[in-house]
Amino acid sequence: MEAAKPKGVVKHILLAKFKDDIPPDQIDQLIKGYANLVHHIEPMKSFHWGKDVSIENLHQGFTHVFESTFESVEGIAEYLAHPAHVEFANILLPVLEKSLVVDYKPEPVQL
Repeated sequence: MEAAKPKGVVKHILLAKFKDDIPPDQIDQLIKGYANLVHHIEPMKSFHWGKDVSIENLHQGFTHVFESTFESVEGIAEYLAHPAHVEFANILLPVLEKSLVVDYKPEPVQL
């Protein structure tokens, strides 16, 4: 029997490459600021992050992965427009060399 999942959950993935001149302590502060959004934006249910550790060398220069979980696609729209997110994005985006965002609904595999 499959565990019940909340209906409409959506994952928001940001792949990021910080500019080379951004010091590690500034990156750490930005990550804390990103994580703190979960306390200010109701549809944002969780936040996780990590650095690329792949041995395949297929990362295309992306070094950090940020994953947020939302209750719905509409929740992501609310997050994007929320003043706390807008303020944070205006700080984060200028220090990124490149970024890629993907939103998806996790789907079980029927075997």
